[in-house]
Amino acid sequence: MPTQTSSASHSLPRFEDAEPLGPQDAEFAKDIKAVLEKHGNLDRFGLVLLHDHFAVDRDEVLVETNDVQARTLHVEVEKKAETKHAQPSQWRFVADSGEKPTGQSDSIPYEVLMLCLTLACED
Repeated sequence: MPTQTSSASHSLPRFEDAEPLGPQDAEFAKDIKAVLEKHGNLDRFGLVLLHDHFAVDRDEVLVETNDVQARTLHVEVEKKAETKHAQPSQWRFVADSGEKPTGQSDSIPYEVLMLCLTLACED
């Protein structure tokens, strides 16, 4: 059963129910790769499987931090208004509608799904 995701309250499937990338997506994946290549973004953006593990309220965002020495990633929910993590690392495109999702630019309908601790995410 889908749960609510952040910002625009669009339903996403639970991870267990989300259909992974497969052979049926070959043409789609080639098209996405071609667009990324055309714009010089092949090493900047990729694909993620959109899914939920738990509900994230409209005023919350997922925040990723890491422990370089332990080589682990940690994800926690924080209130958007209180988080000190300002570097978005995952976005979700949303259908054009009258409602402007949080994080949307003037020309691209998207919502920010995850932020990352800036210093910890640098190479």
